[in-house]
Order: sequence, then C-alpha cells, then structure tokens
Amino acid sequence: MRQSTEVLTDMLIASDASLQAQLDDDANPFSHDPSIERIATPIWREGIWPAEFMFLLCHPIFAGRGIEHGNGEPVLVIPGFLANDLLMLPMRHWLNRIGYQSHGAHIFWNTDCPNKTARRLASKVTALHQQTGQKVRLVGHSLGGMLAKSILQQVPESIDRVITIGSPFKDIVKAHPAVVGVWDYLIAGKGQLIGRNLHPSCGSGHCMCDFVHHMLSPEKMDTPQFAIYSTRDGIVDWHSCVEDDPEMNTELTASHIGLAFHVGAYRALAQRLAQKFA
Repeated sequence: MRQSTEVLTDMLIASDASLQAQLDDDANPFSHDPSIERIATPIWREGIWPAEFMFLLCHPIFAGRGIEHGNGEPVLVIPGFLANDLLMLPMRHWLNRIGYQSHGAHIFWNTDCPNKTARRLASKVTALHQQTGQKVRLVGHSLGGMLAKSILQQVPESIDRVITIGSPFKDIVKAHPAVVGVWDYLIAGKGQLIGRNLHPSCGSGHCMCDFVHHMLSPEKMDTPQFAIYSTRDGIVDWHSCVEDDPEMNTELTASHIGLAFHVGAYRALAQRLAQKFA
C-alpha cells in the first residue's frame, strides 16, 4: 500500500512540474525558439585563436605576397556577434594592402537588433556604390556574414559578391549553449551598455522582421555567394555555414574566432575577391 502511495505521489509531482512548464511557456511565447539549436560544439578549441593571429602576422600572405590583388574595388567588412570594427582592423588593413578599398561597418558592438543593423548597412552599401561607381564586395565574419546575406536580399543591385566566414546562415542556427545564453541574456534586457535595442523575439524564428525572413526563406540571387568555414569550429556547427554548391565553399581547420585571422582564410578571401565570372 505504501509503495502504491509513493508511486501516485511521484506521478502527481511530475504532472505538476509538466503543467508548470506549460504555464511558463504560455506566459513567455518566446521561451522556445525552433530556429536556434543549442549543441555541444568543442568550444575549448577556441583557445588557439591568439596563436592563429600571431602566425598570420608573421606570414608572407599578410604582407600581400603570393596571392591575388585587387584594383581599388570597395569591400565592406562586417564583424561577428559581440565583435566590432576594431577586431576586423587587421583584415581591413590587409585588404587595403592588396589593392582594395576596405570600409568598416561602424559597429561598436555587434549586439543590436540584426534587422536594424542590416537596414543601416544596406543604406551604406548603396551610398558606397553611388560614390565609387562600383558594386560593393561584402565580407562578414560569423553574424557579420548573416548580415551580409540580409543586405544582399535588400540591395542586390549594389553588391558584387558576398563572402561569409564561419557564418551559420542556414535554416537553423546551431551554436554552443554559452553563445546562445549570451544572446538570451541580452534579449532579457540585462545588458546595460550593449543590446539595449533588442526586443523579446529579436533575431529569433518568432520574429517577423526582414532579417529573419532573409535567413529562413531567402530569394535566389544571381550574385555570387561564397562560404569560408572550419570543420573544427568551436562555436557553431559548420554544417550551418556552407553553401549548397560545393564549388562556392572553402573548408579550413581553424577556430571560429580565429577564422577572422587565419592564414588559410586570408588566402581563400584573396582568391574569392579576385575571382572572375562570365
């Protein structure tokens, strides 16, 4: 009799817990986002990025030797999540060194509403196109590549090509729980200096903004779109970072952060920026 009572008690407790979870979900319709999946990527691999950066600084490619060069074409460089223009300065200086006109995204911290950021950058791209008389090449690291994809959907007539670097632009963003947790923290309004313009559904599959629509249901474009990714990415699942056409992809073995400073990424970037099309 006692055993039956204990079993019944356990069932009632489990039922209450399930009901409470359902009530919590009903109270917060954004508590579960089907477009974001938390996966246990090997985040410890990210510890090697300083070594990747130091190796780049000593490599001939960083000096512009042994790679393709540009001829003054404008390139907009967009940083990733939690990053800024300062982090992308080595890449921008290198692009100038090999013959391009690099431009910063004027991002202090890339934690604002991605839709607002993409719209602002789309206006910047249009202005650069008008000022230079040349279509703009977009280069984006991580979230920066996703923003570049959204910009392409808005102003395709002003863009020559898009090159994403470690950007999870496929249907479902698969990232380490620590990174998703930071975004959730900002969404909850707990950021004092950053993320102040975010709202509960921002950047999620629940949002009806253009950015989310461009990620989930992008229109097909004739503009070339390349992807540089790493199978040893410690932040995002690399399967989310590749184009459908294998010819448009370049595979590396680098950390996620290090992709912004990796010799192989710079080599691939020089090749894709200079690649000719019929």
